[in-house]
Formats: sequence, C-alpha cells, structure tokens
Amino acid sequence: MPSTIHCSRAGVDRLNVDAANYPDSRRAPLTSGWAVIVSELLRWQWQQYPRYHQSRANLLLHIAFVPVFVLANVALVLALVQRSWLVALAALAAMAMSVAMQGRGHRQEAVPPEPFTGPVNAVARIFCEQWVTFPQFVLSGGWFRSLRDDT
Repeated sequence: MPSTIHCSRAGVDRLNVDAANYPDSRRAPLTSGWAVIVSELLRWQWQQYPRYHQSRANLLLHIAFVPVFVLANVALVLALVQRSWLVALAALAAMAMSVAMQGRGHRQEAVPPEPFTGPVNAVARIFCEQWVTFPQFVLSGGWFRSLRDDT
C-alpha cells in the first residue's frame, strides 16, 4: 500500500528526487512502498546528520539518551507481549523523556533540524534516527569527529 512521508527540499535534493514536479517547492512527497520510503529517509538523515549534530552538548545528550530510547523501546515491546501495562507505561515515559532531552540538545545547534511535517513523519524520523542513523554515526567515527571538532 503506497504511503507518503515528506522530506525537506534539502533532503529531497540529496535523494535525487525531482522536487520540481511538486507545487510546494520546499516539500516534496516520497510516495512508494514502505521499504523504499524508509531507505530514502535513512539516506536523507545520514547525508545531513553531521550538519545537525555539531554541538558538544547535543552530542553528549545523544550518546546518553539514544541508548535509553532503544532500551525503553525494547522494554515496551516486551511489556506489551507480556501484558505488563505498568512496565509499558514506564517504557513509554522513558522514550518520551529521551526524545525530549535530545530535543533540548538540538536547541544548542547552530543549524536546527528540519521541522516535522506531521505525526507520521515525526515517528518515522525519530525511530530511524534512534535505531539506525545515530548508531551508524557513532560506529563510523562521526560522533567522535564531531565531538573533537566542536569549537
């Protein structure tokens, strides 16, 4: 079933999507199967990730709170499977706190992140960043380089 997630013009340009075909030149829909959408979203995030993650405070908040989000996400799934509603609620609270703290870190950045275009876009971008893009950034050495290069 086709779905749409919107990316910023800058992200779309990096994805080689012809944004000129869309009336709103700042946002262009990426419509296709979910696998293609997620793949394009991950590519878009990765290509611009260092630009939005340069502040030492933001980098340190991310290294502390991305693991909190991931562990809380796993705890949420397990709690739902086991019908442990109190644990599920605590896991949701931990995930929300993690995202809030990372949001505070992004306020420290010289270049703010692209605004979310809606709830589906927000959830997709948050989950892709937490589970794939940030771990890739750390494992590739990008996190350390950005931390070292912070002036």
